This record gives sequence, structure tokens and C-alpha cells, in this order.
Amino acid sequence: MSDNKTHFGYQTVNESEKAGKVAEVFHSVAKNYDIMNDVMSGGLHRVWKHFTINTAPLSKGGKVLDIAGGTGDLSRGWAKRVGKEGEVWLTDINSSMLSVGRDRLLNEGLILPVSLADAEKLPFPDNYFNLVSVAFGLRNMTRKDAALKEMYRVLKPGGTLLVLEFSKVFKPLEPAYDLYSFKLLPLMGKMIAKDADSYQYLAESIRMHPDQETLKQMMLDAGFDTVDYHNMTAGVVALHKGVKY
Repeated sequence: MSDNKTHFGYQTVNESEKAGKVAEVFHSVAKNYDIMNDVMSGGLHRVWKHFTINTAPLSKGGKVLDIAGGTGDLSRGWAKRVGKEGEVWLTDINSSMLSVGRDRLLNEGLILPVSLADAEKLPFPDNYFNLVSVAFGLRNMTRKDAALKEMYRVLKPGGTLLVLEFSKVFKPLEPAYDLYSFKLLPLMGKMIAKDADSYQYLAESIRMHPDQETLKQMMLDAGFDTVDYHNMTAGVVALHKGVKY
């Protein structure tokens, strides 16, 4: 067991404990995840994902890995982009989230391969995918550097990693954003999902996630040759794009 420390929200825990604690959160929120996303973001999460899907460098027949794919929003979009001749894998480390996403896609008539997969130890060969995406999942990973290196490994030369994640909001908005995150968000979690603690963690995990420039450097350190990012909604979220040459 590792004695290395990491953060779980604002708590300091052993690295060996974090995955289990994060798993408890997402087992708890899985059934209400889509509803809460709409409520928390005012529907903006759909705009952020739409932008990600439609600006990605991807062609028909491409191979895509959707990491921490949750309820399948990006996977659905990738499937439309690559067509029947393409290949899209929906993966998540959390069985409850993966089941919700798989069932939701099946109900829509979309059959995709799924895998219960740890982003730090991906069960895929080197140089396989044209595109790897992770939306609102990187911040929950224990060893983000290891996960980013795995994403780099499974990408083909010329492939792209897209990381859509909450980031550092523009300075003038910080007081209002803090009020929303630490007062209103847990209250909504309690009222809608009957789970204030999980949404308190989610708010804290956003604050502990690296800011735009720090994440850019982490992706470069993982091996990506070029990295840039695009802020959305005044920095509430950022889309990072890393290219492997």
C-alpha cells in the first residue's frame, strides 16, 4: 500500500484510498447525474460538450476512446462523427456510471463497445486511437500524470487528446462562483439527489484541479508535442487539446 498522499476534495488521504472514495461518490450520484448536470450548469454542459465534439479533428472511420465517459454524451457524439465504419469505446472506472451510460445508449439504439477501465492502466494497445477524450473526469483521477501518459501511449502519431474540465474562473467572478459552489450546489444536491456530501466533494474537487496553464504543462510533460486550450464561460471550464506527433 502506498503511503503517498493526495487530495480528496479538501481532505488529504492516502493515494490508495482515493479511488475507493471517488467510487462511492459516483455510485451515489449515477442515477441522478444527468439531471444534476443540467441543474448545476443551467444546461451549459451540453453546450460545452457540443463544442468539444464538433471542433474535434476527427474523420469518418476514426477510432475514439472516451475515458470516464459516464452517461455517454461524448460517445454518442463521437459515434456520429466516425460513422458505422468507425470505432468508439465508452469506458469508465465506475461500474454504476458505465451501466447508466451503456443502457442509455442501448435505449437509443446505439451499440458501442464498453470497458470498465482505469485511466491509469488502459487495456488498449499502443498507437491505436485517433482521438482520446475525457470530459469532467480527469480531476477525479489519483495520479493524473500517469493517466495522461497512458492517454498519450494509446494515441496514434498525429492523434489528439481532448480534456474538457472545470478550470480556473476569471478573477472578477470568483466571489459569486464560490457562493454558488459551496452554498447552492450542496443544497441542490440535497434537494434533488438526496446527497449533499457528494456534491460538496465535487465542488471541492474543482478547486483542487490544476488551472489552465498547469494542466497544459502536465500534458507537455506527459509527452504531447503541442498543447493549447480554449476557455469557455469565463474560465468555468476549459478545453485542452494535446497533439502527439
